[in-house]
Amino acid sequence: MKQPTTIESPQGKLGVLLPGLGAVATTTIAGVMLVRRGLAKPFGSLTQCGTIRLGKRTDGRVPRIRDFLPLCELGQLDFGGWDIFPDNAFESARKAEVVGQGHLDAVREELAAIGPMAGAFYPEYVKRLSGTHTKPLVSKAEMVEALRADIRGFVAAHGCARAVAIWCGSTEVFIMPSEVHQSVAAFERGLARSDPGISNSQLYAWACIKEGVPFGNGAPNLTVDFPAAWELARERGVPIAGKDFKTGQTLMKTIIAPGLKARMLGVSGWFSTNILGNRDGEVLDDPESFRSKEVSKLGVLEYILQPQVYADLYGRLYHKVRIEYYPPRGDAKEGWDNIDLFGWLGYPMQMKIDFLCRDSILAAPIVLDLALLLDLARRAGLAGIQEWLSFYFKSPMTAPGLYPEHDLFIQLMKLKNTMRWLRGETSITHLGHEYYD
Repeated sequence: MKQPTTIESPQGKLGVLLPGLGAVATTTIAGVMLVRRGLAKPFGSLTQCGTIRLGKRTDGRVPRIRDFLPLCELGQLDFGGWDIFPDNAFESARKAEVVGQGHLDAVREELAAIGPMAGAFYPEYVKRLSGTHTKPLVSKAEMVEALRADIRGFVAAHGCARAVAIWCGSTEVFIMPSEVHQSVAAFERGLARSDPGISNSQLYAWACIKEGVPFGNGAPNLTVDFPAAWELARERGVPIAGKDFKTGQTLMKTIIAPGLKARMLGVSGWFSTNILGNRDGEVLDDPESFRSKEVSKLGVLEYILQPQVYADLYGRLYHKVRIEYYPPRGDAKEGWDNIDLFGWLGYPMQMKIDFLCRDSILAAPIVLDLALLLDLARRAGLAGIQEWLSFYFKSPMTAPGLYPEHDLFIQLMKLKNTMRWLRGETSITHLGHEYYD
């Protein structure tokens, strides 16, 4: 990848389009509005709270990321989106019961002004939901054109200089790539005949890429992770990233597993279960949608622990993941893990993790960071898969033939070194021998 010589200035408003105006999207929007008014802090957001070291430790150059990179200011963001239910952002946030009523009331007028555009929805891909605010079921090619018109209309009506899109919609049924996904020409033919291999989220992604809008996929859906989307994104000069926001249980796995591996502690079993009661939990109660999530969650340990390399330590690992829909819990998800491990001479030990988290509270800063960083990538002339954003995803997209890197700390190093590279700063290896020469 060629290093950009210049990065376009973030002039004008940035439209942030969110397919799926549910708990995650409205928590993001309400949070940004509260932060802009000085009523809350953007905790959890690397772009807003994080720093980056430049040069040697002795140089003392540690600016905030938001000061180091030419990112959009929060005041430049203008939110919009689509949903299969007609509730505006305030109504949707109130029903989601994530953000407290006091916070919602403080930005009620702004939130209520954001009404969703009608969703592109074929119910066979999300079987537990029945939308009432949907576009007429026409051919999928026509549906893409309707979404493109929505994007152009939003940008024009809101006076945006450009836009970015982050999928905040539901997990779809598991779809394997097929012939229709192998090239731009094949996908366009598939749209014309409404090929069943083309899901709802793929329609949004295709429309966005066609309109030059960077796209991040927050669900385990196929969405943009197939050859035709990679090809179109490169042709149009559009950054894409995904898939599946790394929030609760998998975040813990990508923190704990690298530590166990670093100390060469063996793992014989890792049992994970989740309970949650939001719309995501309802959708995942369908076995076909759960399969998409299961594939995304199961791959993490295999890639981190490398059982093919460390057969004695991880070759017999039994890994099981369950998700249970439990309505009383709402968005306050509980991820429970039992880890059977062993150390010196093979003596067994156990670790228990009970993460009482809030799904949308963890996801919202990811949505914000991805919107800002994908916009930065577009202005820097980067196109196609943005592997440097793997830090934010359970199942990171990579170039064909590459295995994904799941170790959170390696991902963070890659993310920050890419930031340094974009600004012409030296990458940091942490070798540190120069301090002792």
